[in-house]
Amino acid sequence: MEKSMKKYIFIPIWIILFAVIFGFGFFIGQTNQPSIDKIEGISNKDLGQSTSVDFSLFWDAWHMIEKKHVDRLNLDVQKMIYGAVKGLFDSLDDPYTVFMEPEKSKMFLDDMSGSFEGIGAEIGIRKGVLTVISPLEGNPAQKAGLKPGDKIFKVDDILTADLSLDQAVEIIRGEQGTEVTLLIARDEWEEVREIKIIRDTIQIPIIKWEKIDLDNENEWVAYIQLYHFTENSADQFRKTIQQALKENPKGIILDVRNNPGGYLEIAVDIASWFLPKGELVVAEDYGNGNRNEHRSKGYGLLEDMPTIVLINEGSASASEILAGALRDIKGIKIVGQKSFGKGSVQQLEKLKDGSSAKITVAKWLTPAGTNINKEGIIPDEEVELTFEDVDEMRDPQLDKAIELLK
Repeated sequence: MEKSMKKYIFIPIWIILFAVIFGFGFFIGQTNQPSIDKIEGISNKDLGQSTSVDFSLFWDAWHMIEKKHVDRLNLDVQKMIYGAVKGLFDSLDDPYTVFMEPEKSKMFLDDMSGSFEGIGAEIGIRKGVLTVISPLEGNPAQKAGLKPGDKIFKVDDILTADLSLDQAVEIIRGEQGTEVTLLIARDEWEEVREIKIIRDTIQIPIIKWEKIDLDNENEWVAYIQLYHFTENSADQFRKTIQQALKENPKGIILDVRNNPGGYLEIAVDIASWFLPKGELVVAEDYGNGNRNEHRSKGYGLLEDMPTIVLINEGSASASEILAGALRDIKGIKIVGQKSFGKGSVQQLEKLKDGSSAKITVAKWLTPAGTNINKEGIIPDEEVELTFEDVDEMRDPQLDKAIELLK
């Protein structure tokens, strides 16, 4: 009986000891549990984790919101994911590297196809300020009087200082027929001014050309204005050149003022009319010792044609590549004002659920090794085009180009 009593007494003691040990182990396990394992309702927790950083901080913050935020029962988890990814891109301090949610991604793809509504202006970030790169020919922004270099301080009642480039584009765009008011600062103005613009369906022009007679009535030059480097620009340029050459021009003035750029491949294709086959047009520097070189296809028809290139502060990206290559390889003179300085390469990556990202993967270098990014192209002949010149229908930059070709 005594033996049985001892057994009866010791069984509960072992149960208690086991419970204490288990409880202590559970507490330790919870304390040391990876932060990511605490998160509820999330899949792919381990996918792509970096081994060089402590990513638990992110999951600690997520867990804190799930457990303590006053509206924790109504959290929009997908919105939180988008916000986190956007913050990741914003931390790079690169206005051209952006994350786009599905709706914005569709908007961007529509832009690339040339079908969208808004004011018709290319904008960018220059020295931290939202700036007009170029108003597109024949569209509302140009008709309202916007100029390259205009600084946008407000959109309606919204200050632009804390907006990302993506956010600014989103609020400036809008449905056809609606009005947007921009608070503009221009170097030649003493005070800021409001410019009201009625949004419309945007038409992206590609190219136009005309004859400009020289003093000798039997001589003329082909003035070619290239507005954008779209998918159709190479074909349109080829047709223009073939038509112009039939009439034996003395030279060519290639005008890429206010041309915000576009496809790199198109810039290379157009440069190929001027440069011998195999000549370097532009190099992509990936920052890790790797370079990707784009070379002329050598179409040859314009290799010996006297040429002048016109640029201004609205010339960006592919425009700068083309101008830089023609000067570095052929010594072609550039006239106008310093270009915008957008010399980086973006790659579009499609992500899950229709979202996408533009990410800067490289910087462009001219054949002579000039870094375009933030520096721009400095003309051989710097000629200013003032507001008064525009009002009086004068174009001293074009006049200088004609003078150099005579």
